[in-house]
Amino acid sequence: MNASNSPPAPRRLNWVDLPPEERFALLRRTESDLSEYLAKAEQIIQAVREEGDSALVRFAQELDKADSFTRDSIRVSDEQITAAPDRLDEEVREAIAFASESIRRFHKDQLPESFWLHEIRQGAFAGERTSPLEQVACYVPRGKGAFPSVFLMTVIPALVAGVKRIVVLTPPGADGTCDTATLAAANAIAAFGTGAIEIYLVGGAQAVAAVAHGTETVPKCPRILGPGSPWVAAARRLLADKIDPGVPAGPSEAIVFADGSVGGELAAMDLLVEAEHGADSSAYLVTTDTAVANAAANALPKLWAEMDANRVAFSSAVLSGKQGGILLVPDAETAYQFINDYAPEHLEILSTDPFKHLDFIRNAGEILLGAHTPVPLGNFVLGANAILPTGAKAQYASPLSVFDYMKRTSVGFVTKQGYPALAKHAERLARYEGFSAHARAVSDARLPLLEGLDGVETPPPSRNEP
Repeated sequence: MNASNSPPAPRRLNWVDLPPEERFALLRRTESDLSEYLAKAEQIIQAVREEGDSALVRFAQELDKADSFTRDSIRVSDEQITAAPDRLDEEVREAIAFASESIRRFHKDQLPESFWLHEIRQGAFAGERTSPLEQVACYVPRGKGAFPSVFLMTVIPALVAGVKRIVVLTPPGADGTCDTATLAAANAIAAFGTGAIEIYLVGGAQAVAAVAHGTETVPKCPRILGPGSPWVAAARRLLADKIDPGVPAGPSEAIVFADGSVGGELAAMDLLVEAEHGADSSAYLVTTDTAVANAAANALPKLWAEMDANRVAFSSAVLSGKQGGILLVPDAETAYQFINDYAPEHLEILSTDPFKHLDFIRNAGEILLGAHTPVPLGNFVLGANAILPTGAKAQYASPLSVFDYMKRTSVGFVTKQGYPALAKHAERLARYEGFSAHARAVSDARLPLLEGLDGVETPPPSRNEP
């Protein structure tokens, strides 16, 4: 790479030199302002609602540049899924199998008890029953590449949770077909559960609209999960009254925190990981060490020289723009505060003793500890889910999990012996709040109606069923 086309230098920031408004500006992400997408997304949604499959075909041709796309192209056939592994490099198949098993093990361990009751008061039991959703939509983006790893991260938890119908939405390629590795992934994990995996070649805002309203081919679903572009985020916002938008997963973002015990070149290498996703990503190196900051900045040109040109363009735009750079802070406490305010999707702690920092971090989608735990391991093969809350929503939201594919139902059971104590207090509260029917239902008027109804006195044990 010669000097004439070298990427711009990363933005260098010193916390102590920044006025309050500039410190606050560091927290902004591209997904924070969807105004330029909302109006167009609304038009796409209306078209899908009114025209169904015809709109999906038109948008595939116009937006995805799939000129040969037809109604028959929308759903991927089972034969295409079955044939895909033979068209894929053996090493990629092995990597998919390795990652799949890690993800399955993690989410299997995450499964809650399917039914539990605890004795809250003598003779009074309360608990929950957890059951899978009947069907769910999983979105797998494709605009800046093909992402079989996202397919695995969204579909495997659904299979482990017991979802019976899994509707996968992914944009078609320019040739009107699905990414081969994604199809091979579907084939590889089919035995992980009893649910049926259906793949539909629909992307962007039109994909969200399709599962929110349903079309002739694409089924309506109650929830959509998985990361997406600003178009997907805009459609989710507009259709939140029609479909649950799930984990708020937008453009990629990361903070690499280096405390000075690990070198700056390694920090620079890891800083580029999420930055290369796209120019709408966000990525900061936060360090207390000037030497680390300088070494990272000096290492970036060499690292860029070894990368694909498109990824160089994406990552350099992020690191030289308003959503990235190298931030020097005066002390670890300032770093913790910035990290918690930022609430990054990915946080990597580069330290020879990363656990000493862990208790000070409250807000992050995931925390990867130490130089041997870079983000790519979390993204692909570690097993913990890599679909994480973005846009500072890690302050209150959690990573994608089996719980996103399940629903909980409260369960209560009171014995004959336990009833009187609860009824007395329930009647008092009901009368205070003015609910006469509530009060009568637990008053002495109930007692004659309960005579002779001894029934069960011991509830069944808690259990966990796949």
